[in-house]
Amino acid sequence: MKTPSRLQTLVDEGLIDSVVRQLMSGKEALAYVVRCGDDTRCAKVYKEATHRSFRQAVDYTENRRVKNTRQARAMAKGTKFGRQAQEAAWQSAEVDTLYRLAAAGVRVPTPYNFHDGVLLMELVTDAHGDAAPRINDVALTADEARAHHAFLLGEVVRMLCAGVIHGDLSEFNVLLGDAGPVIIDLPQAVDAAGNNHAQRMLLRDVDNLRNFFGALAPELLQTDYGLEIWDLFQRGLLSPETPLTGRFARAQGAVDLTGVLREMDDARTEEAARRLRMQAG
Repeated sequence: MKTPSRLQTLVDEGLIDSVVRQLMSGKEALAYVVRCGDDTRCAKVYKEATHRSFRQAVDYTENRRVKNTRQARAMAKGTKFGRQAQEAAWQSAEVDTLYRLAAAGVRVPTPYNFHDGVLLMELVTDAHGDAAPRINDVALTADEARAHHAFLLGEVVRMLCAGVIHGDLSEFNVLLGDAGPVIIDLPQAVDAAGNNHAQRMLLRDVDNLRNFFGALAPELLQTDYGLEIWDLFQRGLLSPETPLTGRFARAQGAVDLTGVLREMDDARTEEAARRLRMQAG
């Protein structure tokens, strides 16, 4: 196929040899299958901020740090240079997170390079060597749903122990590769200890997994892993080996009405976005 303009620089630099085909189009990026010597890889081309549909970016970037103080000041002031720096930081965040999670043993694509707004990384493949499908595009049995749910909960815990919350985890951000599920799409990942929205995002990630796999294994719908995981994390008792029960006893006390209404609003917005993705899917 004709080389997209955003990938031409990588061809000129010798980072990729050719573009095979477009793999997918998402709310924040376009993905292409590319050839690099004898290897087939994935090139993720980030959309400009004005063309992204990802919502509430401010919630995800809260408390993110940049090492360059000039960039930090410009970002705080909202200057043109600051907006450019903020966009670069948003894009490079996925690269940093992929390396961090890979080191922690989380099953994510291996990153190879990041250049001019393009992330070059491993192409996750299925048993036949083809590009792996998203897990929502695969017909699963109830037993497979239970197994994948248990595995992904373990990955959520492993990520949290590494200080990271995906922030947008769902059946749309998991590929079913040859060796099992692989978590993708991480530019919005948040610092578990430094983001005021961390708990809400963790609970939403876990609930998304429960609701998807629970449609095939209904007993999962009765579990409450999110609050259990967060409680253990806050008390310093969480590790990748911590046994989970899926049960959590809520403390009795005054109701935070404002918080409840905010959660309801977020849930409605998330569900609307989910339906749009399914219609476009």
